Amino acid sequence: MYKVFLADDEPFITEGLSDIIDWASFDLEIVGSAQDGREAFEALQETEVDLLITDISMPEMTGLQLIRRVREVRPELKVIILSGFNEFDYLKEGMKLGIENYLLKPINVEELEASLVNVTEKLRRAEREEKFGAFGARIIRDNVLHRWLTGEISQAEFAERASLMGISLRHPRLGVLILRAVEENQGLSLQVEEGLHDEPECVVFRDMDGDAVVIVPLTADACKDRLLAVSSKLAERLGKEGLRIGVGSIGPMPQHGSVSRSEAKKALEYALVDPQRQVFEYAPPVAGGAGSGAESTGLSKADLGREYTRLVLARDRDGLKRRIGEDFVALSKVEGMTPEELQNIALGVCADFRVALREVKREEDGEPFLQVLERIRAASHMEELIEAVRRAAEETVGLLTRDTRSPVVQQVLGHVVAHYGEELSLKMLGSQYHIHPVYLGQLFHKETGETFTDYLNKYRIERAKEKLRTTTHKVQDISRSVGYWETGYFYKQFRKYVGISPTEYKALQ
Repeated sequence: MYKVFLADDEPFITEGLSDIIDWASFDLEIVGSAQDGREAFEALQETEVDLLITDISMPEMTGLQLIRRVREVRPELKVIILSGFNEFDYLKEGMKLGIENYLLKPINVEELEASLVNVTEKLRRAEREEKFGAFGARIIRDNVLHRWLTGEISQAEFAERASLMGISLRHPRLGVLILRAVEENQGLSLQVEEGLHDEPECVVFRDMDGDAVVIVPLTADACKDRLLAVSSKLAERLGKEGLRIGVGSIGPMPQHGSVSRSEAKKALEYALVDPQRQVFEYAPPVAGGAGSGAESTGLSKADLGREYTRLVLARDRDGLKRRIGEDFVALSKVEGMTPEELQNIALGVCADFRVALREVKREEDGEPFLQVLERIRAASHMEELIEAVRRAAEETVGLLTRDTRSPVVQQVLGHVVAHYGEELSLKMLGSQYHIHPVYLGQLFHKETGETFTDYLNKYRIERAKEKLRTTTHKVQDISRSVGYWETGYFYKQFRKYVGISPTEYKALQ
């Protein structure tokens, strides 16, 4: 919130202003007050303040003198003058000092509130301009690139925005690399940029998952070796400890970008099976063979993943068992198919299962896969391989179907989904589900790993982000629709979980 200081020699004015204005709704909070100019000046030298509201006539030091003195140490301070004198000379002098408004007493509340709206907008604009120097430009750039590679904007729209931001992708082909730190590393994308200082054509950005993405433009005759050479260079320069690199396939620029990015993401799932490796390829083609065996059956690797994922989400155990058996028997009979590629296809299918699982449950359930994936690696004949893939499918369906949470916590979670825009509390939910609110809070924290308040705030903010992206509603209306009736508190929570304000987030979409 932005900070406000009140200066007036009439206490009922400062006290009245504190009570009559809903400061939080303007993203403002009062941090201090004074009854004369000198006291105000001393306080303002030690207190961070964005807006000063001052009477023009005070003992010790007038409001105009206060503004002149404080501007010497805080030139960016916004000021609103209150005065009982409707005199042009005062107004003229105030305008010279760059005040936001000159309000006559008795104060018109609506006029003051309109002035506060203008001030906070100016403060936000100044904040944005400061951030959108280098950092802000990077946020916008990262957002555009992420939306392009996830298919959220058209190629024509991307080309227009890329031109405005100086992003050049002139080559006819491309491949995508995804770099992920084992431990959280906010500066990974900057480290990757530094590691590719001698590869000016590569485009690096940070995606919404926190991974570093590298778009590698390629010439018409470039092969996978070029993409692997860039990944090896990064592995060598950034260090092999704590870093995983997923490698997507090569295809035409720009339409293949989303495909290659998706493959690189899924390739990182192989780290579960072989944590000692650093570079992972998603279902690589047959070495020196006659193309990919999966395509020769009339069903591409991508189709396999999509069809199996559909059956998993439908909890169709029999359909999965039948299709896996039929498809892998057919693949084994394709000319040029090798055991290595069959194994890679099986691993790719399991990677798709894990991706689907995380998208539905929003949590990590990798451990149950470990033994199954080891069986895929160790399979010595077709029956073992098919059985291992079937076990992975069965495990995925089981994890989707099974929920170890207690019935009351499941009911609370369902209630949040259905009524997040309403007033919610443990006391109210405890009464509804006949359980003591303190015990309910302890149970909720134990089974979800979060306090009820944190969970509710995160859920509401996610819904707010969705509405900011997909609607033209005002921020205040969205705030209320997700359960925050005080806009100032909504701004505070949004910044806490997203890092920027709702207004800034909406501007990025």
